[in-house]
Amino acid sequence: MILKAKERGNAPQLARYLLAMRDNDHVELHEVRGFISDDLVEAFGEADAIARGTRCEKHLFSMSFNPPESANASIADFEKAIEQVEAKLGLEGQPRAIVFHEKDGRRHAHAVWSRIDSGRMRALNLNHYKIKLRDV
Repeated sequence: MILKAKERGNAPQLARYLLAMRDNDHVELHEVRGFISDDLVEAFGEADAIARGTRCEKHLFSMSFNPPESANASIADFEKAIEQVEAKLGLEGQPRAIVFHEKDGRRHAHAVWSRIDSGRMRALNLNHYKIKLRDV
């Protein structure tokens, strides 16, 4: 998988972007986990609201998963890669959403995690992610 990652804020804007058909033939909200709402815009609004209780401005970790052009990755392949990334970064149990985009018959995925540990009201430090993801 080809991975691109970024810490970011403005969660509702990100949700609208992920759900837009703009450059995609098909968009599928695959999973919303750990939020009260199953609606992506509302769920990411929850993430913004919780982050306001901290000083963290970039409270989301967003990653795209693109298989090489010669590969035809299944949903299970994407889920496995997302789970591996989640474990390597210590994001297990964090609120997460997965969105699939398809364009010209090629599928890629976006996974977004909340970085806020709501029990401690602190952001998880992911500065180490560039090093650890070389193994995925």
